Amino acid sequence: SDLQKQEERGELLQPLIFVLLVLCSVLLYFKVSLMDPGFVKPEEEVKEGEDKGQGVVIPQIPGDIKLRRCGYCLVKQPMRAKHCQLCQHCVRRYDHHCPWLENCVGERNHPLFIVYLSVQLVVLLWGGHVAWSGLYFEQSQEWLQHNIFLLASFLLIFIFTIVVVLLLVSHLYLISCNTTTWEFMSHHRISYLRHSELENPFDQGIILNLWRFFC
Repeated sequence: SDLQKQEERGELLQPLIFVLLVLCSVLLYFKVSLMDPGFVKPEEEVKEGEDKGQGVVIPQIPGDIKLRRCGYCLVKQPMRAKHCQLCQHCVRRYDHHCPWLENCVGERNHPLFIVYLSVQLVVLLWGGHVAWSGLYFEQSQEWLQHNIFLLASFLLIFIFTIVVVLLLVSHLYLISCNTTTWEFMSHHRISYLRHSELENPFDQGIILNLWRFFC
């Protein structure tokens, strides 16, 4: 049959890989959106975790900067944590609250968020290539009627690709500097950054920053 011949020629491999990438992207979306982004536990649990060596490495900061107690959930906030009023929790190494995920991006799910963006970018670029290859341009009303769906799909894919590229590049830049979106945008309002002698006390060099983040 034609299907068997296509399989023998390897023509079914690319569509199969594309479907698997789309499935992987969907699974990553649900994983990142449903998982705990690093919610701060009650004070006694935080101390217990730090005693076991599970705490993050904290750089030297001015001695007058003390850990504050959150005015909303009343837990003692670790360094780089922030309360999210949408999630009603303090989040460790808070980056931002993503409206697309309906979840915060923090210490635990930030690496998976980067993986999700990367897979999503591959899917969008591949889909954009397929949509573009199906277009042939003619200046006629009939051509527009027959290709309006492909044209709209390509434009939509192009817009989403630009958004994902900007998100991925900005996050990779911040990760390479070992800072977060919240710290980058609110540097002047954060006490442990405002009173620090260093511009970024968490920066340990690009290689070590990337290694600590992903590994």
